[in-house]
Amino acid sequence: MNKESSTILITGGAGFIGSALVRHLIASTDCQVINVDKLTYAGNLDSLAEAADSPRHVFEQTDICDAPALGRLFEKHRPDAVMHLAAESHVDRSIAGPAEFIRTNITGTYNLLETARSYWNELDADKQKRFRFLHVSTDEVYGSLGPEGLFCEETPYRPNSPYAASKASSDHLVRAWHHTYGLPVLITNCSNNYGPYQFPEKLIPLMILNALEGKFLPLYGKGENVRDWLYVKDHARALHTVLEKGQPGRTYNIGGRCEKKNIEVVRAICSILDELRQVTGDGLQVTEDGDGLRVTGDTAEAPVTSHHSLITFVPDRPGHDLRYAIDDTRIRTELGWSPKESFETGLRKTVQWYVNNPEWIRRVRTGEYSQWIKTNYDTQGRGRF
Repeated sequence: MNKESSTILITGGAGFIGSALVRHLIASTDCQVINVDKLTYAGNLDSLAEAADSPRHVFEQTDICDAPALGRLFEKHRPDAVMHLAAESHVDRSIAGPAEFIRTNITGTYNLLETARSYWNELDADKQKRFRFLHVSTDEVYGSLGPEGLFCEETPYRPNSPYAASKASSDHLVRAWHHTYGLPVLITNCSNNYGPYQFPEKLIPLMILNALEGKFLPLYGKGENVRDWLYVKDHARALHTVLEKGQPGRTYNIGGRCEKKNIEVVRAICSILDELRQVTGDGLQVTEDGDGLRVTGDTAEAPVTSHHSLITFVPDRPGHDLRYAIDDTRIRTELGWSPKESFETGLRKTVQWYVNNPEWIRRVRTGEYSQWIKTNYDTQGRGRF
């Protein structure tokens, strides 16, 4: 696939990574974007505000587990490519209730593959050659690393959580549809993403928001678990690069080369917030000028001396993988992609965004997510797993 004016069908386009991809494609290409999302608790149309008014963005509220509905979408929009990001993605939630992960991540992917295959078989030879199916996955399918080593594309799969197992299953399905039926697929496995618009069940936004509200910052075990961090805008660029330049049947690992212990990540967040005059509250506004970040607005009712004092350790979750780290040599050398943001610059931008967008935060903290939090976390933010 190599034409900027193509029609791309994106599943999960109202989610965290999906919405970043939609915003990137609308801002940087001439593509027509068909955004397919069920709008579960983690899907949020507010995350698409920058793209919502574009005539090249079409939103379709559809469940990928509804095969007839998918067929109608393919017939209606005639896509040149599929970028499949729709998935249940939170490990804690998969431990508490794995059934939805099996349904969406495995059955939903199967439905999408079969719909795409049927559609692809009916295309003329030129359009068949151009068509691509890009499946977006995670480094968690590889299992846990020791103190040394990196995940590469040939690393054997050893998923250790229901979430990881469901994504590993979907990866295998995609690969099988290529080798058995010839469907031109691409697979990406990425490291931990962070950035604006991320749902507050994930580590970085949860810690930012808890700290701003003076709540405990709950860390599993001793906070020694290591993850490689990737700024979401860099990931969106990587996915577009793989779609345009990747070789069908090939897997591309996408990483930030930015390994951090969870305790290091949380301490970095606390240090940034401490620099912002050690204040919290809905009225806080952060701006950036030549001298760096500046804080204005209302202060908290009870500001903390240092956000570091809020860090607390909770019992580790079952089967918690020790370390993930990505070898992304292939995408860098073969496709010419590399991240633009360091962890330090990306984290500062992320903290600034959350501080400046209390209304977005308020909107996502209602409904199903709010109920799940009430069930699984106590009033001070300590996890129950």
